[in-house]
Formats: sequence, C-alpha cells, structure tokens
Amino acid sequence: MADSYVAAGIAGDRVAFELFVRNLPPPFGYLLSAGLESVVSYLRSLRFGAEALDYLTQARICGPAALAALAALRFDGDVDAVAEGCVVFADEPLLRVEGTRLACQLVESHLLNQVNFQTLIATKAARMVDAADGRAVVDFGYRRAHGSDAGLLAARSAYVGGCAGSATVAAGYLWGIPTLGTMAHSYVMAFTDEVTAFRRFLRDRPGESTLLIDTYDAVAGAEAAVEASGAEGIVPQMVRIDSGNAGELSRAVRAVLDEGDLESTGIFCSGDLDEYEIARLIAEGAPIDGFGVGTRLTTGWDVPALGGVYKLVESAGRPVMKTSPGKATLPGRHQVFRDGDGDVIGLAGERLPGRPLLQPMLRAGEPVAALPALKEIRERAAGERAALPAEMRRTVDPLTRRPRHSAQLAELVGELV
Repeated sequence: MADSYVAAGIAGDRVAFELFVRNLPPPFGYLLSAGLESVVSYLRSLRFGAEALDYLTQARICGPAALAALAALRFDGDVDAVAEGCVVFADEPLLRVEGTRLACQLVESHLLNQVNFQTLIATKAARMVDAADGRAVVDFGYRRAHGSDAGLLAARSAYVGGCAGSATVAAGYLWGIPTLGTMAHSYVMAFTDEVTAFRRFLRDRPGESTLLIDTYDAVAGAEAAVEASGAEGIVPQMVRIDSGNAGELSRAVRAVLDEGDLESTGIFCSGDLDEYEIARLIAEGAPIDGFGVGTRLTTGWDVPALGGVYKLVESAGRPVMKTSPGKATLPGRHQVFRDGDGDVIGLAGERLPGRPLLQPMLRAGEPVAALPALKEIRERAAGERAALPAEMRRTVDPLTRRPRHSAQLAELVGELV
C-alpha cells in the first residue's frame, strides 16, 4: 500500500484515522482505556533505519521511491485521545491520528496491538477488582502471558484497572508498581519439612511473610504455620492456598489459624481464578482476604482479544465512511461529549453539552503536555468506575450503553449514504 500511495502521488495527503471498538464483548458493560503512553512513545520514535530499509529492498516489498519516502519518514502529525483510565463505550473513538497518509497508514497495526491488548487487560482487571469487593487483587500473570512484553504491559494495565500490585518485579522497576509475592512450592520442598521452611522464611522476612501452605495438604500446612509462628514468635501476614476447593479449604484453614492465636493472619488464594470464581467465593462467604490472578487476567481468557479497529474517517479533507453490512463507520473527525444523559458522538469542532473526552496529545509530532503519572491514571480509572451504575459493573450480564449521534453527524451520514 505504501508503495502504491507513493506511486500515485497521494502518500503526503493529510488524512485522519480513528481507533474504536464496534461492539463490546458480551461480558463487558464498559471499557477502561489504556495504552496511550505506548502509542505516544511509538509515534515519537517512528523511524526506518538502515537495516530495515535494506530488508525491504532485498525482499522487494517496495520500490526505490517508497524506500526513499520511508527513509525520511517521521511522525509529525497530531493525536487526540481519550485519557488512559477513562471509561469508554462501543463506537467511541479512543484516539484519532492525523498526518500524512503514509505515516498514518503504516502505524495502524502497532497502535491496534497496543491499545486493544492494554484496554482489554485493564478492563478485565477492573472486573476482578469489583468482584473481590474490597479485597486485594494481585497480578500473578507474567509466566502465562503471550510473551515478555505482554506480561509487562499486562502488569501495568492491571494496576490501572485497580490491582493492588504485581508479582512482576520489572513492572515495579519500570513504573513504580507495588511488587507483591509469596514463596513458591519449590521453596517449601527445599527444606526437610514445612515447619522448617516456614520458620526460616519468617525469620528472613518477618515484616512481609506469606506462607504457602498447600504443597502437601492445606490444613496440615496451616497447622505447620501455627507451629512455626509459635516457635519464632513472629505472626505471618498471610497464608496462601493455591489449589483445591478454595471455599472449603479457606474455612478449614481459618479455623486452624484462629485456634492457634493467628486471628490477624489473612488468607490469600490463587490458582486459575477469574472474576466469576472470585464473585462466587465472596457470595458464599469464604473467609478470603486477597486473590492472586494470573492466567485468566493476562490472557483475557474468556475474551482473548478486543476487536478494536482503526478506520479512515477523512481523506485529503474529504469525509469518508464504510457502508459494509455490520461494519459501517462514521464519517468525519469526531468528538465524544459526556454528560448526565450519556454520551454523544459529534463532529470535531462541534460544541455540545457535556465534557469532551478526546484531548490533544501530540501536535506536529510533539507532546502538548507531559503524560500523567501512572498513579494519576489509576486514580482516574477508579473514579470513572465508581461513577458507573452498578448494573454496568456487575460480573454477569452487565448493562451497557451506546452513544447517540449529534444532528450534524447524522446529517453527514445521510448525505454520504
């Protein structure tokens, strides 16, 4: 396409693309936007180096004119976007990219890759946090992620969505995310018995000790934790159960801990948990104080991919739209206005009641302002979720809403059709 654009003399035309999700996955009542920081970083560093150009030459992917255009390519366009941590709904643009046809077309796949994945994981994490009803949820998912980059971005997105922290230390290094973790079964098996293992760990980590008690038998492990605590004079913060029937085992373990004067020691559960299982455990009154979530967070599990799309909305000053059945798009550049009556999609430049969601991020390739800190993004996400009706946040069969269209947008659609 790039090669043909250059040959046709239209590679330098000013165009606009918008990224949005046509329909929310059935389990979701809303989306929590994430990935903008990755988008801005990518666009600002967009380059075709000598090795990349040599490959394109050898592979005969494009001709000399296109190669020359790629060699000089820099993103010097504009980006307007919904802030990270903002709640969005179907059809609402998460971001708009404006610039040359060549640049805006080439970035499509990477922008979709970043925004789709991070928005999916942030939303999935928020659902798990809601299901936990005030109990801590910790990201344990790096080892099951689809690659190391995905594991790191999932940890960041999960923190945006409300997770208390991550077991991935690199996420703490990169973004200051609280790092939380426990011993593994291999630690317990490194010693001759559980009591010896627990005493050693309590001695070495007295202020942050979570003892994994189900290497052999969870109830016997809880008894070993009581014995080790008494011998060392140190009360463990938590014990962790990673297998079996979490509801039944948590009750049995709670009884052992209480009888052993460890009433202040909490119970932390992990092991293929998702929002549905967490909600079930909370509903049945299981005495669980925190959850570690891994595979079913980092992979999306029941929603393995978010169907975001990136579509041309304006071409060389001309509004354009698709009319394909089930895949029609809205023409022109857009703004989303939010007030107490819901959201309205209007044309960019319209002034309608409510708060405009898309804000300038890049102008001529340069940042309009510094991007917010991750803590601020997380706080925004929490506030936006708190403002949603309970029906939109429920785990099963949530309600959602679709934005309305302004009169000007509806008129433009009619004209083009």
